Amino acid sequence: MSILEAIILGLVQGLTEFIPISSTAHLTLVGKWMNLVDPQHPDQWTAFIAVIQLGTLIAVIVYFWTDILRIISGFLMVNLARFTGRIADSSEKEYATLGWLIIIGTLPVAIVGLLFRHQIEGMLTKDLRIIAGSLIGLAILLTLAEIAGRQRKEMKDVRIPDAIVVGFAQVLALIPGSSRSGSTITGGLFSGLKRETAARFSFLLSIPAVAASGLLELPKALHSINTGWTAIAVATIVSGISGYASIAFLLRYLQRHTTYVFVAYRIALGLVLIWLLVSGRVLAR
Repeated sequence: MSILEAIILGLVQGLTEFIPISSTAHLTLVGKWMNLVDPQHPDQWTAFIAVIQLGTLIAVIVYFWTDILRIISGFLMVNLARFTGRIADSSEKEYATLGWLIIIGTLPVAIVGLLFRHQIEGMLTKDLRIIAGSLIGLAILLTLAEIAGRQRKEMKDVRIPDAIVVGFAQVLALIPGSSRSGSTITGGLFSGLKRETAARFSFLLSIPAVAASGLLELPKALHSINTGWTAIAVATIVSGISGYASIAFLLRYLQRHTTYVFVAYRIALGLVLIWLLVSGRVLAR
């Protein structure tokens, strides 16, 4: 992999990780176009994606640094208060609750991800037919969520049932082409969250999931990825910078707009991909 290819892949990862159009789908498409995906060793591509996702993880942490510190502080203070007799203030309780909601929302994807780890890493998950179907399928679900969702809840209104719904929606992100942000935002909208609130909760919920995925694949990447580590470092840094920009863009965008532009894009890309597959211009695997 050349440095230019690493920069392109980093940009693709960063710009598509948080926008609900599927970073895995775009990375796999671009990777296949560049002849970087080895059909004989699909686990190498999975490991590569997981590692450069750590760049976008850093972007989330930097962007939500203040919130993360408050969540950690509130979580510790509220739980310590039970032993010290100190009365926690309302702000600490609010952030402690958010911490528990993130934990609860992470459990479904953690359990399913571990149970089906080998299938997730296999060639089936790089199948362009699955990606095309997921692009269109989640677009339909997101449309239904836009129509059915009441979109009234702020972050302070998120409760355990909401976290469970969003958490199970995140499981869909294990299917390539679904999009982690797309699936969790869809779950949030179905739960009645405002679009921006759904996106914020989605981004915070991505921290433990992406961190676990990246760190779990890192040892394998050290031994199985044939790409130079300079290129991997470049791709990760670029993904972090572009990821930060995409977070800022999406949160501003969703304050005044629906997600229909992303729905249209997903459907268009899915149909183009189906046409390419049917016409034989690209191979499914």
